[in-house]
Amino acid sequence: MDNVESIDTDTTAEEVLLASSNHDILKLEALFKNGASANIEDEDTGLTPLHAALESCEHDTTNTIISGEHPSSQEGRACETIKLLLENGAIWNDLNHNNETPGCTALRLGLKEAYKLLVEAGVAAELLIHKLDEYNVLPDDSTDDEAGELMENGDIEEAAEAPELIKVSENNHTSLPTDPSVQNGLEDAINHEHHHISSDRYLNSALVFGADRLLDADDNGVMMSWETEIMRKSATALISGRDTTSRLNILNVGHGMGIIDEIFQESKPAQHHIIEAHPEVLKRMQTNGWYAKPGVIVHEGKWQDVVKDIVTSGISFDAIYFDTFAEDYSALREFFTETLIGIMDNHGRFGFFNGLGADRQVCYDVYTRVVELDLQDAGFDTAWTEMKIEDLDQIKTWEGVRRKYWALDTYRMPICTFIG
Repeated sequence: MDNVESIDTDTTAEEVLLASSNHDILKLEALFKNGASANIEDEDTGLTPLHAALESCEHDTTNTIISGEHPSSQEGRACETIKLLLENGAIWNDLNHNNETPGCTALRLGLKEAYKLLVEAGVAAELLIHKLDEYNVLPDDSTDDEAGELMENGDIEEAAEAPELIKVSENNHTSLPTDPSVQNGLEDAINHEHHHISSDRYLNSALVFGADRLLDADDNGVMMSWETEIMRKSATALISGRDTTSRLNILNVGHGMGIIDEIFQESKPAQHHIIEAHPEVLKRMQTNGWYAKPGVIVHEGKWQDVVKDIVTSGISFDAIYFDTFAEDYSALREFFTETLIGIMDNHGRFGFFNGLGADRQVCYDVYTRVVELDLQDAGFDTAWTEMKIEDLDQIKTWEGVRRKYWALDTYRMPICTFIG
C-alpha cells in the first residue's frame, strides 16, 4: 500500500494557497495528486492560487523583477508555480476582491515573464472555446460512433473541462458564460456592471442622440465622439496610397453617429455602401440627407442578411470597416471568416473598431492575439498601429454613461489585407 499522506479536507484550500505563495512545487504536486483543486479562492480576500504566487513577489525589490529582462529567481519560481496551477485548472482571469485578475497583479508588480504566461493562457483558453463552439451539440439519438468521431477530431472530452473564459464582445461589452456554475465571480471583470445586450433588444430599443454620444435606452454607449481620431486614422489607413485617378468602392458596416462615414465621404468614393440595422439610426440618416449623397447606397437591415445580396451583385470593395453594436466577437469573426473573402478586392483593406477586452490590459492583450490568429486562419495579414488615447476619465467622458467601455491609454488599430 502506498504511503500517501492524508490530506485534511478542511485545510486543503489554505494549503494550496500557502504552497502557491511559497512557490512550493513539490507540495502543490502532492496536493493535486490527492485531489486538491487549483480553482479556489480565499473567502475574505478573493485571493486565488495564481494571485498568491504573484503577490509573494511584491516585496522583492530587485531590479530584475521590475525590468522583466532577466527574471529573478523569485519570479522564475513564480512562473513555474503559475504553469503548474494552470495545468491543474486555475482560471487565468479570475478576480480577487480588489477587482484584479492575476494578469492585472503581474502587470502592477512589473512581473513581465509571469504576465506573458497569463496572456498565453488566456489566448489558449479562448481559442479552445472557439474550437468547442464549432461542434454542434449531438442530438439525443446520436450514436456512440458519432460521438467517437467528435472525440477523435477535437479531443472534446478533455477540452470540455477547461474553465470558460469571459466572452468579450466585438462592441466592447462582455457576455458572460450562460451557466452560472462556471461564472466564478467573473461578473465584475469589466470594471462596471455587466448587462449584456442582445442584438434584437438593441434594435428594438429607443436611442438618444447627443452632441458627443449615441446612447441606447439603458444609457449604454453605442458610439461616442472620443472615437473620432481612431476613426480618422482608420479611414486614412484604409484608403491612403491608392490610385487617385480611380475612385474607391467603400463599405462600412454600422453607421451609428456616422463618424467614419463622414470621413470616408471626404475622399469622394465611387460607391459608398453603408449597412445599418437600427430603425432610428436609419430615420436620422434620411433626415440628414445620407440617402441623397452621391455614390451612397444605404442597406437597411442586419449585415448577416444584407451581405448575401452584396455578394450576389458581384461588387468588390477597396476598403471595408466593421463596427457594430450588441454583437459578440463571434459576429466579427463570422464576418471576416465567411463574408470578407467574397466582397473585398484582392488589394483591398479591412479594418474594425478594436475594443475587444478594453476594460483591462490583460484582456486587451489576449484578444489582440486571438483576433490576429483567427484572421490569419481566415487568410489575412494584420498590421497593428498603436495610438495614444487621452485620459477619458479626466475629461469626464463617461458622465451619464452606464458603463465605461474603454480604460486603456493605447489603442491598437488593425488594418488587414489578404496574405500574399
